[in-house]
Amino acid sequence: MTAATLLVELVTEELPPKALASLGNAFADELAGTLARLGFVPEGTRHQAYATPRRLGVSIPQVAARSPDRPFRQKVLPVSVAFDTGGGATQALGKRLAALGLGMDDVPAMTREMDGKAEALFHAGVKPGAALAVGLQEALDGALAKLPIPKVMSYAASGYWNGEKFVRPAHGLVALHGADVVPVRALGLAAGRATQGHRFLSRGPIPLATADAYAPALEAEGKVIPSFETRRAAIQRSLAEAAQGDRVVMPDALLDEVTALVEWPAVYAGGFDPAFLAVPQECLILTMQQNQKYFALTDAKGTMRARFLVVSNLTTQSPAAIVAGNERVLRARLADARFFFDQDRRQRLDARLPRLSSVVYHQRLGTQAERVERIRSLAGAIAPRIGADPALAARAAELAKADLVTDMVGEFPELQGVMGRHYALHDGEPPAVADAIAQHYWPRYAGDALPETPVAQAVALADKLEALAGLFGAGQTPTGDKDPFGLRRAALGVIRILVEKKLALPLPEAIGLAFESLRAQPSVKPASAELEAFVLDRLRGYLRERGATANQVEALLARRPGSLASLPERLAAVQAFEALPEAAALAAANKRIVNILRKSGAEAAPAVDRARLAQGAENDLHLAFQRLEPAVRELCSAGDYTAALRALASAKPVVDRYFDEVMVMADDPAVRANRLALLAGVEGTMNRVADLSKL
Repeated sequence: MTAATLLVELVTEELPPKALASLGNAFADELAGTLARLGFVPEGTRHQAYATPRRLGVSIPQVAARSPDRPFRQKVLPVSVAFDTGGGATQALGKRLAALGLGMDDVPAMTREMDGKAEALFHAGVKPGAALAVGLQEALDGALAKLPIPKVMSYAASGYWNGEKFVRPAHGLVALHGADVVPVRALGLAAGRATQGHRFLSRGPIPLATADAYAPALEAEGKVIPSFETRRAAIQRSLAEAAQGDRVVMPDALLDEVTALVEWPAVYAGGFDPAFLAVPQECLILTMQQNQKYFALTDAKGTMRARFLVVSNLTTQSPAAIVAGNERVLRARLADARFFFDQDRRQRLDARLPRLSSVVYHQRLGTQAERVERIRSLAGAIAPRIGADPALAARAAELAKADLVTDMVGEFPELQGVMGRHYALHDGEPPAVADAIAQHYWPRYAGDALPETPVAQAVALADKLEALAGLFGAGQTPTGDKDPFGLRRAALGVIRILVEKKLALPLPEAIGLAFESLRAQPSVKPASAELEAFVLDRLRGYLRERGATANQVEALLARRPGSLASLPERLAAVQAFEALPEAAALAAANKRIVNILRKSGAEAAPAVDRARLAQGAENDLHLAFQRLEPAVRELCSAGDYTAALRALASAKPVVDRYFDEVMVMADDPAVRANRLALLAGVEGTMNRVADLSKL
């Protein structure tokens, strides 16, 4: 069973660049995983994935030429079904044996064993291993079938009939085990040993002597770096060198896409007229990235340079023609951006507001103009509650969506808010209003920045809460993994702003204000409870990401907290409390108290009558919590939740003694009601920070 490196490569026409990395990894992982499951590859063997614009491949070391023989044991039939009362074989046994490829001659070698409560007939043996060609064919077919292909093409592998379906037409298949070709087929192609190099720089088909020679031969003779990660790293290094000390604007998505467009990368620097820098640099950078796949350059302070970097698929000693061509194309693109910018500034933002009346937001929620009015009203209501200027918040909300009808945002929707800020400043609006227009979309994704000023926070909350309330009220709630309106993201944005900016706006009040702004919309039904539950569910995930356990989260949320601002401190306090030796016993006692009150809380007296308290444990518990209650209340008011829970931990001895010596459910109704009132007070004090019974 000789082991050697296995290489499989599929040569195609240019693959979709945005899907290349996932296609390459999926092809390699599925093929290697199947071979490992079939026994051709030792457990833990690591494989190397290859992905370029014109190929998918994988190299797997230590692949056996034949899979090992495997012992097996299988149930044939229950004995009562396999044999009649006289011990003869039944017709059912004959059919079962035929299905297993066995005959009656094999029955004497079978064993009878108990299978649960019934005796069954079992067949054991050794299944011979399979040749690599058989296993690889199965793995290759499975890998191609399971590829995450964005869109399938039909094409003719030979002749005129479009009989093959794949992401792009395939033109070559390589399958080498060591120095030997493995005779497999895929997409109408028979495997061979010759691969294809760079479309322009290669000297022609490249025969591979062995599987291990693949990457070195392809680089040396074919001018192709087959590994996606190696090629990506090479591009990063070349960009840094060509930047000459400037900072390269290098988002991961652009770097991945460029890596998927080239096989032999070469980085060249170009320039453009500095007059274009009068256009906001966000526009220029987006133009370069989206339209041309160029990398912009900035200085150390983030100010854009009149230079750019292009990653070419060709190396040359005289790149002047390549650079000039790219400069010429970019000049036209930047001229378009400057034209849009100049045209947009001819009209004030507030003059564009009537045009929002012709833009439908949602068929049940009206136009963008109607939505803007709701956001304006809501932002004005939220502002004084979080320390923002209501007039500035209302003005920012009024203008927040006006840039949607500008030429620049029409060309680049990603710039909504960004362009609104530039145009507001040009119109002479207060900086706080302009900043709020840009930041009211924040956070746009996980880990994104939050609105910085109270005015921006008010508008951001209004925008997200209006969307949540409106769409929940219209019945457009997320289902399963479908969330076409981004409501989960909006809810998480509300949570992050309230928690991380320490805003004392209670969540129920914020939701109530949102539905109040929609009161004039007849198609919206109040759904405050459903929306609050939805937001709290997102809050559970948010707290888990911050290190909370499931029990800690439920302890914090059991009482439906109004303000979310103190949750991080409460979480830290609960985590510190759980580390105390008294924590487990107090949590258990608290759970016992909660259960008693839940079952018979209606019997509790309105207040504790000290005259009815027995001396000893009952009186001591009352006195202990008479002292603890104001201290815990004061510590919680000061935000020192850790000290509050530590103070409660000191009550463990009196709580334990109470339950050891006192029968809560006394026969005397008055005594029982008094003891329940005492426990209600204890429970209220103990659970002021969090519901400890959930721990």
